[in-house]
Amino acid sequence: MVRYGLLARLEAKPGKEAEVEALLAGALPLAQAEPATRTWYAFQLGPSTFGIFDTFEGEAGRQAHLEGGIAKALMDNADRLLATAPQIDRIDVLASK
Repeated sequence: MVRYGLLARLEAKPGKEAEVEALLAGALPLAQAEPATRTWYAFQLGPSTFGIFDTFEGEAGRQAHLEGGIAKALMDNADRLLATAPQIDRIDVLASK
């Protein structure tokens, strides 16, 4: 059962929106290769605001994701692409379908 999640909010620097979108879309194969990542969504909230939502059955899977390729790619490019540091919240899933 999915019990754990992450919710990340990203704010692109002016003129870097397309690069943030490409980075997130390009991360899909990395998420697919993570067996403990049950769901993974990259989305756009506004012209320069993006997010990631993913879920896991256990804390070990969530931690592995935080130490994995997507997090590394995001942090390696944060200074160049993002206006502020990513806001990443650990969440507990109360119900899901």
